[in-house]
Amino acid sequence: DTRLSCLMLSAQLEGRSVLTIEGVSKDEALHPVQESFVEHGAIQCGFCTPGMVITAIDLLERNPNPSRSEIRQSISGNLCRCTGYQKIVDAVERVSSDTGNGEPT
Repeated sequence: DTRLSCLMLSAQLEGRSVLTIEGVSKDEALHPVQESFVEHGAIQCGFCTPGMVITAIDLLERNPNPSRSEIRQSISGNLCRCTGYQKIVDAVERVSSDTGNGEPT
């Protein structure tokens, strides 16, 4: 059950697991989605990056091979003032094509 934490009251999270940007890395290595964001220049000011990364990871867990349209739809709730979204979509698409599911291989 994926929900945006910014739309949940803390009392609603009791007994649930919450994934934050700090929790996506394994053994101090960047998650493949994070690596792809860096490689594709999808990080500018960094304000939207945590939300975009978490959203992308969730999408790839639910749909290992999303279309560009599905990627755009998935990130539509996150606002980015810097990249114009193209680089973000490219980064997510690359992870999808590299691993098939957005998870480390």
